[in-house]
Amino acid sequence: MVDGAPGLEAALVALWGQDLPIQRCTVHKHRNLLAHAPKHMHEELGDDYRAMIYAETADEVEKQRKSFLRKWQLKCRAVADSLEEAGDRLFTFTRLDPSQWKSARTTNAIERLNEEFRRRIKTQTVLPCAATVPMLLWALLASGQIQMRKVDGWETLAQPIEPMTLDLVA
Repeated sequence: MVDGAPGLEAALVALWGQDLPIQRCTVHKHRNLLAHAPKHMHEELGDDYRAMIYAETADEVEKQRKSFLRKWQLKCRAVADSLEEAGDRLFTFTRLDPSQWKSARTTNAIERLNEEFRRRIKTQTVLPCAATVPMLLWALLASGQIQMRKVDGWETLAQPIEPMTLDLVA
């Protein structure tokens, strides 16, 4: 899961290869789409986006995506272009077991962990060495000072990821 930073995506691909399934954060993309639309269209855009991202099945997500693109290509081309820019990486979550979709759609859990960790070490001007970082993170997690929500769908994490079947032509 990434927030759309091209450097991070490139680093992940360089490390693990082209076949790495990358999920773009749907929350960040939503904010990005809103930035491309006039304020008076935000509510309608948000409703259409949520209907697509939170659809119940992969087929319904695909149907809503095509509908979204058709509508917004006419209403506000920049919005449609921005959605198309994300490509299939915005819909990688549909390749997982549906029980995992909630956790896989957004980077919020990772960002929350990073935010809390930074808050906890803000008073430290310098850490003694790089090995201190994972030790400190583990200590904060083990002591309960930083708590993480259980990943939804953890029972099915061992299942292989489905091949991508997204039709990118709307």
